[in-house]
Amino acid sequence: MIIDTHIHLDNREYYDDIEEVIIRAKEVGVKGFLIPGADPKDLPKALDLVQKYNGMFFAVGTHPYDVENFDEKILTEYATHPKCIAIGECGLDYYRLPKDEKEKIEVKQLQKEVFKKHIEFAKKVNKPLIVHIRDASVDSKAILIENEANKIGGVLHCYNADEELLSLADNGFYFGIGGVLTFKNAKKLINVFPKIPKDKLLIETDGPYLTPHPHRGERNEPSYTTLIANKMAELSNMSYKEICELCTKNTQYLFKEFCQLN
Repeated sequence: MIIDTHIHLDNREYYDDIEEVIIRAKEVGVKGFLIPGADPKDLPKALDLVQKYNGMFFAVGTHPYDVENFDEKILTEYATHPKCIAIGECGLDYYRLPKDEKEKIEVKQLQKEVFKKHIEFAKKVNKPLIVHIRDASVDSKAILIENEANKIGGVLHCYNADEELLSLADNGFYFGIGGVLTFKNAKKLINVFPKIPKDKLLIETDGPYLTPHPHRGERNEPSYTTLIANKMAELSNMSYKEICELCTKNTQYLFKEFCQLN
């Protein structure tokens, strides 16, 4: 069994064939799906999906690119739903910052403030975090530690191979591994992968983005977790079945609601 711990099934890319996407996933052993929150306006769609499909859960949060839309009142409304099992995705993304230095500082500061609000909210509702980090490892790590995110833990979604973040494994954080691991130019992640504690590994697609080889350029979907699992098994000197069982166990430890799957 595989659980896709980060899949944007509420994205428009899946509107026309969601049934087929789910069927293909289940045919290859994917039985669990976690839809992260990126923008509060997408939450009604996520809620519709999790109420329709077994093994599907969602999170509430605001992506760093959408921090202006952060609204704790809206998040609170959805966080009480029994199928809401995490807070995020949230975090820092310095990849696309304004060129103007003043604007750059303002954007960074707003992202940091909203990230801290997510951490406090997660602690308040007692749900783990889904953390997005891009070109911001030092600041992200500092905020997680200073704001005692270890009290609820979570996952570093689409782990970026920065060894600076590996110590967060001791703070209750897991590492989401996706299609990037299969890329021919992913040498850094391939080299760092063996250093990640095996009991902290999770599988994700981040679909419809970051489609694994050999399907790069196509829409990503949960059935492609098999390609990621195969690469993880290869790099871990484990069988495909062993890596799937390991990551499922890890996922169920972090997100206990998935324990009902079999």
